[in-house]
Amino acid sequence: TYVKLTMLDSKGKEMSKRKTAVCRGQPNPTYKETFVFQVALFQLSEVSLVVSVFCRKSSMRPRERLGWVSLGHSSTTEEQQTHWTEMREAEGQQVCHWHTLTDT
Repeated sequence: TYVKLTMLDSKGKEMSKRKTAVCRGQPNPTYKETFVFQVALFQLSEVSLVVSVFCRKSSMRPRERLGWVSLGHSSTTEEQQTHWTEMREAEGQQVCHWHTLTDT
């Protein structure tokens, strides 16, 4: 299992992406990784961060997307939009929230 983070512009074009390490044999893995995306301050209201969770059962089978959530311009729900706003206003402080993944 791993998580892919994709930064999109307001038109849905990919700006940047990152991926966590793969956690094998863990039904509920915890990822303690930090990722930095270079985004101009004036662009923060126009970008989205899509967080997708993937599972790869074996090297012979293709990866399966378990679900996703979007924060920012194209937030999935009002809760995700609130999280994005809190992160923008946190001025470098960590902001943590749990989110329910949207089915693929």
